[in-house]
Amino acid sequence: MLSELKESFMEVVWAIAPLTLVVVLLQLSIIHMPLVDFVRFLIGALLVMLGFLLFLQGVKVGLLPMGEMVGAELPKRAGLPLILLTAFLLGFFVTVAEPDVRVLSHQVDLVSQGEIGKNLLIATVALGIGIFVCIAMLRIILGIPIAYLLAGSYLAVLALSFFTPPDFVPIAFDAGGVTTGPITVPFILALGIGTASVLGGRSSIADAFGLVGLASVGPVLGVMLLGIFHR
Repeated sequence: MLSELKESFMEVVWAIAPLTLVVVLLQLSIIHMPLVDFVRFLIGALLVMLGFLLFLQGVKVGLLPMGEMVGAELPKRAGLPLILLTAFLLGFFVTVAEPDVRVLSHQVDLVSQGEIGKNLLIATVALGIGIFVCIAMLRIILGIPIAYLLAGSYLAVLALSFFTPPDFVPIAFDAGGVTTGPITVPFILALGIGTASVLGGRSSIADAFGLVGLASVGPVLGVMLLGIFHR
């Protein structure tokens, strides 16, 4: 336990320290922000390090093992409809809990002055992830090559971009990016690895990975469709 905690601490230090060092150098050489603001930044950096440390431990202790267990047990105990329903619900609610999605929705709501409500955007992004996690799980079970699904998905994105209002296109692509956050990614990957591990003759590497890339297309399509039908 102590060795894992030490490992997580070093990961956090290497992740946060370079950014903090750059800001400190800018403060000493170019920016010269008010001392109060600089001290707040340093306190915030320490709090972020503490938060990351606790988060990484939570992922290693809870999210990853649970995701793998759910993925491994579902094919043994449930039929295809229940597997897909469970995948949809997990994808939906894990996205609702994703901090990056909430930051994006808040910023969009602020800039659009409430025209694009944050709850509507969160629901749209979560719905897109849920549907595409289902598709990703179906791909693992049926052995569909991921290249076909990715090609079809991005062709759909390209086609919709010609009909989506210009304000929604960049939001849509950012929505796809923010879903690759610290809560969604570990759980989706663990779910895929667990499912692939119990399917005979399958490679966990070939089948389990690619889920995040495929699932992140869902929010892009979802927000584009929202833009088309929103007004």
